[in-house]
Amino acid sequence: FFFKQKTAYEIRNCDWSSDVCSSDLSRDRWSARATMRRSRLERWKPGVQARFRQCWRRTFPPLPRSGWTSFSSSSADPVDRQTEPDVAETKTKAKKKSAKKSDPLGQHGISGELALDLMRDMLLYRRFEEKAEEAYAIGKIGGFCHLHIGQEAAAAGSIKPLRHDDYVMSAYREHTQALAKGVDPNAVMAELYGRKDGASGGKGGSMHIFDAECRFMGGHGIVGGQVPLATGIGWKIKYKGEDTVSLVFMGDAAVNQGGFHEALNMAAVWQLPCIFVVENNEYGMGTAFSRVSRTDMSTKSTPHGIPSHSVDGQDVLATYAFFRDLADKVRHGGGPKFVDLQTYRFRGHSMSDPVSGTYRSVEEVEQDRKSTRLNSSHSSVSRM
Repeated sequence: FFFKQKTAYEIRNCDWSSDVCSSDLSRDRWSARATMRRSRLERWKPGVQARFRQCWRRTFPPLPRSGWTSFSSSSADPVDRQTEPDVAETKTKAKKKSAKKSDPLGQHGISGELALDLMRDMLLYRRFEEKAEEAYAIGKIGGFCHLHIGQEAAAAGSIKPLRHDDYVMSAYREHTQALAKGVDPNAVMAELYGRKDGASGGKGGSMHIFDAECRFMGGHGIVGGQVPLATGIGWKIKYKGEDTVSLVFMGDAAVNQGGFHEALNMAAVWQLPCIFVVENNEYGMGTAFSRVSRTDMSTKSTPHGIPSHSVDGQDVLATYAFFRDLADKVRHGGGPKFVDLQTYRFRGHSMSDPVSGTYRSVEEVEQDRKSTRLNSSHSSVSRM
């Protein structure tokens, strides 16, 4: 059902704006051929008909809307196509208006330069963790190693708004958080290698990175063990009348520890300038959080009278804007706060754990990988 080259060439070079084509192929002959082909179409199967229509549209594109007139010139009421609005142009304008309304940088009050800094930071975190993963795989790094791949936006968005003299404390998945607080990447990597020029003199390893000058008060290997310590720093801040804050990260499993509830109770009673952040990646090691708790993560601080907040930790812009405002409130006497920072890790619990195993499927990991906001933040920066 493909046309001969000569016929196709003649038809493509017709002057469609006039009543008579410049080709020597008359309209009567063309109409007869079209009728014959329509009769053949009635006997063909639906699949073949669809294929024919596709070829037909490719060979004979629709007539241009501008300058198009009706072929029936004898009609009493000719159709004026030029007066109709351009649908394509209207859709383009609508898209531009919607793009202006959904400007993420303006919505969160973030400048273009700051957005680029956040992107550079997240790329540094991702490349750092990938190199650590590679070094561990070939035996250059020993001991335990817990990667933060997939949670870069949570680290960048929550620590970037803090001041240099604010305190940050974390658990054992803290490589990128140390980088975000200002610890030299070479010192962090040297610590992973066990070198004496590491952040902790090569004696702490992956889980115990520490830098007092940057006020990064270390990673801690005991689940929930860092929460009372960070509360103690908050008490020190209030006792000395400082205007700094103490921010502490923890994993899902830490909220079921006794020290967590004791620390939150004291912080609430004394109104300490503490921010308790749970990196809610849905799992405590290899156990889903829903299997070990009947209450939602956002309600864990409610019995102690501490306000709870939830934020999308995969959206770096939203995370930054949220912690910028939250730190300012806590700094000026707003009392302790609890944050459910919803995120997801793309690697296993540690290097000894596969990416997906008995407790989560490959499809689950890929779905969360595709829905992460790292790509959306890149799109926001590229539109500047």
